[in-house]
Amino acid sequence: MTVTWSQQRILVLAPHPDDEILGCGGLIHKAKIAGAEVFVQFLTVGHTTDRSSSVSTTPEQRNVEIERVADHQKWDDWHIAFPGDEYHLRLDRIPRVELANMIEQRSPLSIAELRPTVVIAPHRTSYNQDHQAVAEAAHTAMRPSNGRVRHHPALVLGYEEAADQWRYDPAPMPNLLVELAEENLESKLEALRLYATQIHEHPHTRSEQTLRSLAVLRGMQAGVALAEGYHIMRNLA
Repeated sequence: MTVTWSQQRILVLAPHPDDEILGCGGLIHKAKIAGAEVFVQFLTVGHTTDRSSSVSTTPEQRNVEIERVADHQKWDDWHIAFPGDEYHLRLDRIPRVELANMIEQRSPLSIAELRPTVVIAPHRTSYNQDHQAVAEAAHTAMRPSNGRVRHHPALVLGYEEAADQWRYDPAPMPNLLVELAEENLESKLEALRLYATQIHEHPHTRSEQTLRSLAVLRGMQAGVALAEGYHIMRNLA
């Protein structure tokens, strides 16, 4: 499968700031330097009590981090659907229809508004309830119907994160491997560094070594040096 990234308008769905980098930071950089448009829809940003390398974990600090990452990777735009603490780490409390409607048509970065050619969302195998909620809502929002009435992105992918392996059943192997150049991976790692409240020392699922190790593993499985793994949900070739 070959994708001409220069011709794509990409919408990335991220439950929280940093998920877009952990899951597809390399692909974002690869696509942007090829000439693609990239938009990031965050679902929620709130206070976090995670043990991190920064003492500041307020929504205000997270917004500053988003701005830095967006500038670094040259996103075309980004938006937060449900800011504040009401739904942070509680997206599963939002009715599926409301979450799906936000993704499909209510957000300024909705599928109906942007008409993206590619949508990349978290995979439902994650143990994190917010990731599961977004993955299921995205699946609903991109349900098949009459393409003359509703926009159907031609390529829909689920991204993986290292932490997704923490589950009861074996996590499915990605069925799409996207080759990365060293500069793509370095952009991903630099973006993780800019998320100072979220990066951790190794061993941790959000460490530089973990991201590089996963890229090396996926690359080896494709016969290249580096890659990111994805699950194909739709591919209208």
